[in-house]
Amino acid sequence: MPATDITGRLARHMAQAREQGLAPDVARETRHRVLDTLAAIVSGAHLKPGEMAIQYARSQGGAAEASVVTTDIRTSAVNAALANGMLAHADETDDFEPVTKAHPGSAVVPAALAMAEREGRSGRELLAAVALGYDVCCRFLLALGPDLVRGSHRSAEGTSSTMGAVAAAASLARLDEKGMRHALSYAAQQVSGIWSWVRDAEHVEKAFDFSGMGARNGVTAAIMAQMGFSGVWDVFDGEHNALIALSSAPRPEEMVAGLGSRFFVTETAIKPFSVGYPIQAPLDAFLTLYRQHALSVDNVERIVVRLPEDGARIINDRAMPDVNCQHIIAVALVDGTVSFEDSHSYERMKDPKVRAAKARVQLIADRELMDPAAPRSGRVEVTLRDGRTVSHFTRHAPGTKENPLDTESVNAKARLLMAPVLGAGRAEEVIRRVNALEAVADVRELRRFLADK
Repeated sequence: MPATDITGRLARHMAQAREQGLAPDVARETRHRVLDTLAAIVSGAHLKPGEMAIQYARSQGGAAEASVVTTDIRTSAVNAALANGMLAHADETDDFEPVTKAHPGSAVVPAALAMAEREGRSGRELLAAVALGYDVCCRFLLALGPDLVRGSHRSAEGTSSTMGAVAAAASLARLDEKGMRHALSYAAQQVSGIWSWVRDAEHVEKAFDFSGMGARNGVTAAIMAQMGFSGVWDVFDGEHNALIALSSAPRPEEMVAGLGSRFFVTETAIKPFSVGYPIQAPLDAFLTLYRQHALSVDNVERIVVRLPEDGARIINDRAMPDVNCQHIIAVALVDGTVSFEDSHSYERMKDPKVRAAKARVQLIADRELMDPAAPRSGRVEVTLRDGRTVSHFTRHAPGTKENPLDTESVNAKARLLMAPVLGAGRAEEVIRRVNALEAVADVRELRRFLADK
């Protein structure tokens, strides 16, 4: 490995990042991801993975350092990060980074929120920590090689989440370079995640694998370093380092390339639909055709969905409704839309109308769509009963960096997810404060809107 002092260069940046202000566009995109993830946490509280995470956190007790969102539970920052992380990925509403396949927000934001509440940090510090967490999360996967990670049967999502969470938590712990080095080492020892999550039928373990585990690990490592735990000085360098342990062909310089100038928090995709990310583009393409050609169950003969080969494998006729492409397209044909409720309804999977529509949907894994510049595109072809064929190609789904959502669109999504749980008034207060997060003197101010007293 020709690169040298990767650990030191990264640790020094992490220690300095909290003092460096974010550019206005980066700050805006970071606020968007904080709000988007908070909305995912709130909505996830009423789904099975969230309910089980809340039950677990309540059973653990612990020092009253941080809140479990939507509840009256105050527990340790470690337990709060785990629970809120599972809530954040209780369904498929959290953000996604298309190149690395990471889900940064669902681990980074819960870790940052727990640590900011524990330490009484400001909204400005929270934003800086979240931006840093996204950077370390995605760069870690780039250094390992996302395809190499999955090629070894490991989960890209689980592998990256711990590193993103420790960066955010360590920033809010205000660690110096020494502390950052040790926190990185304790985090690296905890990195885990295998691709077996695809066999989880209820999204419960998946919520832990993608985000709860990483958020817990990262906060644990940061607090240990904050308390003075000593550790390995250079975990990304030298013999038996973390990168060569986890990759057959690591690229160490990716860990530090562009730090301070390229911000991954501006590059993740915010999902407009509460479904698995490979379904975003084809669902957008189908709904475009639905509107343009007045499609209905009465005039559609056949629907062919073409996806990049790797994405098609993930969402091909899965047991969970929100990651089953054929089912989601069938719901869209029957209803003309896909609501949050319907995307998570196992009952709709049994609906005779939906099942009949699903029988007309064919998913094709298309190698020709394997484009690194558009890794999650989708082409939909609809054959009508009058013999016509219409098609639409969505290269970049709404919410991607190439086709971004504006602030009001992010607010609208958050409102839709939070209002049924928090009530309209509290939801609006959360939206208003997150949109002006730099003005929040203490993140604990959000507690009265996000948690029960």
